[in-house]
Amino acid sequence: MVSERFALSGAEMSRTTQLIHMSDTEIVTAVELEEIIVELQKYRDRLVHDTTEAIHKAKLPKSKAMAQMEPELAKIDAMMQELHDRHAALLANN
Repeated sequence: MVSERFALSGAEMSRTTQLIHMSDTEIVTAVELEEIIVELQKYRDRLVHDTTEAIHKAKLPKSKAMAQMEPELAKIDAMMQELHDRHAALLANN
């Protein structure tokens, strides 16, 4: 399966999950959130690019491969939305 090849690494997933689930009493700076958002966006872009490239080289139907990758993209998008929300809340409180 194409999407398994590009799943978030353990370290990427751990750091992102850790930031998303931090309690309000734990200190997370806006800069830290910005950094993880940027890294997660780079990862998402790389995932789409590399998958598209692999699909092209293997001459597979793009729609089928993209459909397989969609759950992973949805997970990344949900993480990014949560991080954006936290970032906005941090900026609003400062």
